[in-house]
Amino acid sequence: MNKITEITGASASGDVTRAEFDKWFDERFEFKMKEMAQNKTPSMSIIATKGTLDWAYPPFILASTAAALGWKVSIFFTFYGLLLLKKDVSDMKVTPVGNPAMPMKMPFGPDWFKNIDWPVPNAISGNIPGFENMASGLMKETFKSKGVASIDELREISIDEGVEMHACQMTVDVFGFTKDDFIDNITSWCGATSFLPNAQKSDITLFI
Repeated sequence: MNKITEITGASASGDVTRAEFDKWFDERFEFKMKEMAQNKTPSMSIIATKGTLDWAYPPFILASTAAALGWKVSIFFTFYGLLLLKKDVSDMKVTPVGNPAMPMKMPFGPDWFKNIDWPVPNAISGNIPGFENMASGLMKETFKSKGVASIDELREISIDEGVEMHACQMTVDVFGFTKDDFIDNITSWCGATSFLPNAQKSDITLFI
């Protein structure tokens, strides 16, 4: 009995037809591919580029959720996204100007009042002193009342779940920051040339 006959389980005569071999190969290949897929750890790379309050939530929510599912997750913080790694993010704000999709809802009062969308024209929101601070405060209070963790908490959860935090060294240099301005749990200080090859291998890559 030759080796091919032994592997494919063909007839005892030892004559393996092309059809029998192709059938065995296809079945074996499909089995091995499924086995590799089951044993592979999913991976996700996120490029965070924005540093406002509303844009701080998506990278940390997605990263912490994926990591909790057992995925390998890494975030590259570049340009204004680097601000999400600063020690103090309590002063982070959201601006309604140029953000027409942002609903203006109140986090207090009866349900019918909280469900009203308050249309605020850019001409008004951009010219009323303190409007940005008010909008930021309302957003934080709304998220809190809905049980959504703060940016500090989401970042800490991400770190605890093993999410890799990569800070863009070029942005640090351009904006005049020092490493003392940022949290201690930064995986690496690197550039795009270091992060992109890893992102290329990820199952999912997101630009936020």
